[in-house]
Amino acid sequence: MTAGRAVQRSPAILTGPRSRVRPKPSANSETKPQTPAHRPASTSQLTTFADMFCGIGGFHVAAVKRDMNAVFACEIDPVAREWYRCNFGREPAGDISKVNAHDVPDHDVLFAGFPCQPFSIIGNQKGMGDARGTLFGHVERIVSVKRPRALVLENVPQFVTNRKGEAFKWVLAALDRLGYHVSWKVLNALDYGLPQSRRRVFIVAMDKPVQGEFPWSADTLPMRPLAELLESTPHPKHFASKAIRESRHAKHRAAIRPAIWHENKGGNVSSHPFSCALRAGASYNYLLVDGQRRLTEREMFRLQGFPDSFAIPNKVSVARRLTGNAVAVPVVEAVLKSLEAAYA
Repeated sequence: MTAGRAVQRSPAILTGPRSRVRPKPSANSETKPQTPAHRPASTSQLTTFADMFCGIGGFHVAAVKRDMNAVFACEIDPVAREWYRCNFGREPAGDISKVNAHDVPDHDVLFAGFPCQPFSIIGNQKGMGDARGTLFGHVERIVSVKRPRALVLENVPQFVTNRKGEAFKWVLAALDRLGYHVSWKVLNALDYGLPQSRRRVFIVAMDKPVQGEFPWSADTLPMRPLAELLESTPHPKHFASKAIRESRHAKHRAAIRPAIWHENKGGNVSSHPFSCALRAGASYNYLLVDGQRRLTEREMFRLQGFPDSFAIPNKVSVARRLTGNAVAVPVVEAVLKSLEAAYA
């Protein structure tokens, strides 16, 4: 795991490229004066949250486990909104650029797993050159009005290094300008009980300074055996063609079973007792169980830490895309525990 030191305010951090990448004001730009920082009844508790770029609700599942309540959600993908509504009974708003900050209820914590494709390896790392890479500006716009006590942001590890960290520095500068104290760390879902190697950077911003370093949890959880997550009688539709199966087995022999076979962009095949990161845009046969079949919809949700009670609506064909864009639930839980400890 890679840790980032708490950001110290300095003129250097405020000289990033933010002026070049600020989003243009939308037609419904806020005209009301900035509201004072929201404060909950108990300063030791974080009880409400707003879920920006909410996807299918990974942050929501984790937050509810910490006894938090959703007051707002936002997601541009209509299918993800449908799944969110089906599972949580809340209709997310659509395009964040059209959300008026004054229409967002007061909340203690703002979550934002803003689009990672512009910074990921699979997405060719266009970074701020991709319009999606500038969407954090709308988070900044909402935070400047609502002043939540804390923010939890998530993205791919390449976000820290893409184009010499241009976007990363811009986000840190924006949070600093808003008066937040920031820490970040790269966490892997493998360390939190999931049989999935999924490294993501988490950025925590607080409205108060932390004594020393942010208390990132040093506790790890044993990896849940892959066999416990796999379905015993998957539907035949999940099996790869005979030609693909023979090609995989001609290239590779696995030392363990069950295993997830992974074929990278170069065509190299490897196998592990866990899955490589689920990816929304990867090839259909990117991951194969024992070199034979693709993961089922339920298996993909389990690999992200979603409970089996999470409903999968009728559009199961898009489950791979939606789970690939989701956040690993146990990792968010661990981050929230650390945040609660920092405010205790």
